[in-house]
Amino acid sequence: MATTEKTPQEIEELRRRSTAAEEGGGAERREREHKAGKLAARERIALLLDEGSFEELDKFVTHRCVDFGMEQQRPPGDGFVTGYGRIDGRLVYVFAQDFTVFGGSLSEANASKICKVMDLAMRAGAPVIGLNDSGGARIQEGVMSLAGYADIFLRNTLASGVIPQISAILGPCAGGAVYSPAITDFIFMTAETSYMFVTGPEVIKTVTQEEVSKHELGGAMTHNATSGVAHFAARDDADCLAMIRELLGFLPSNNLDDPPRRTCNDPAERADVSLEELVPADARVPYDIKQAIHAVMDDHYFFEVQEHFAKNLVIGFARLDGRPVGVVANQPAVLSGVLDINASVKGARFVRFCDAFNIPLITFEDVPGFLPGTQQEFGGIIRHGAKL
Repeated sequence: MATTEKTPQEIEELRRRSTAAEEGGGAERREREHKAGKLAARERIALLLDEGSFEELDKFVTHRCVDFGMEQQRPPGDGFVTGYGRIDGRLVYVFAQDFTVFGGSLSEANASKICKVMDLAMRAGAPVIGLNDSGGARIQEGVMSLAGYADIFLRNTLASGVIPQISAILGPCAGGAVYSPAITDFIFMTAETSYMFVTGPEVIKTVTQEEVSKHELGGAMTHNATSGVAHFAARDDADCLAMIRELLGFLPSNNLDDPPRRTCNDPAERADVSLEELVPADARVPYDIKQAIHAVMDDHYFFEVQEHFAKNLVIGFARLDGRPVGVVANQPAVLSGVLDINASVKGARFVRFCDAFNIPLITFEDVPGFLPGTQQEFGGIIRHGAKL
C-alpha cells in the first residue's frame, strides 16, 4: 500500500528549499537595498498585511531557462513572492517583486505566479495589490518573458471594475513593467527610491539628444504632479504600505459588495460655523474648497487622491455617518476652479471608479466653466471634457 509519509531526507530538503526561497538574493544584496532606503520583498508584505496572516503560494517555483548559463541559477520562487493575507481582517491577494533576485525581472515562471494570484483574487472577489520593484523583462528568456506581460495585461483588463487593483512602485519600473500598473486603479510611488518610464535616460539621450536624470524623467513627483500617472507620493516604503492599508478601508472587496462602514462618533446634526464665512461675497476672491470638505466630512477627515496633479479639481475619499463616499470638488484657489484637460481626465477616471464600486459621490461645485485657449482646443478639451 502506498504511503504519503515524508522521509527525514525529504523533509530536510523541503526546509532547505524554503530557507533558500526566503533568502532571495542573499543577505549582502538585501543590505544593499536597505542602504538605498528600500525594504526587501518579504519585509514589505509583512508591513502591508495583518500580522501572521500571509499564506505564500508557489514558493518553490523555478524558471525553465537553459540559455546563457541560467540553468546554473535556479533560486526557489524565481524572484517573486505571491500569496494572500488580510488587511484589517479582510482578504487580499498580493505579489511582490524581489529586486535581489535577477533584478526583479519578469520570467515565464514568475509571470504565471502573478496570473495565478490574479485569477484567485477574481474568483474570491478580493483586491489584488502589486508591490513592484523590477527592471522589466528577463532578457535571457526573450519572447517568453514578453508573453508573460501579455498574460498579466489581459487579467488587468478583465479585473478592471470588478476588484480593486492597487500598484506600489517601490523601485525601478521600466519598459513593459510600467504598463500593468498603469491599467490598475491606483498607483503609489516612494519619493526617493521609485521611478517608472517606458524608455530610460540613456535611450532618450541616444535618440533625441535630451539629457535627463531618472528622477526627473520618471520619479515620484514627476508622475504625481506633471504626468498624472501616479496617485499618491509616499516618503518611503513603510509610509507607502500604510497608505495602501488606509485606502483599502474606503473600498469594497469587489463590485458586488458595499464599501465597509465604520462606527461614527461625529454627530450628524453637528454644525460648523466656519462654513458661514468660507465663501467670499466677492466672486473674484479665491478660497480653499478643502476647508469646506474637511468641515462637512466625518471627523473632518479627507483622504485626497492625486493631490499634486490638476490642483484645480480636488478628488478623494471621506466618510459620512461612517459610510465611505467619493468627493469631487472644484478648487477656486487654483485657476479659479476652471476645468481643463488634466482636471477633466482626473475627475472622470475617479467618478468611473466610484461608479464601478458602489461608492456614492459628493460634489462641491464652484466652477466658471472650461479653460479657453488654443492649447486646450488642440489638446482635445471637447473629447476629454465630455468624459466628465
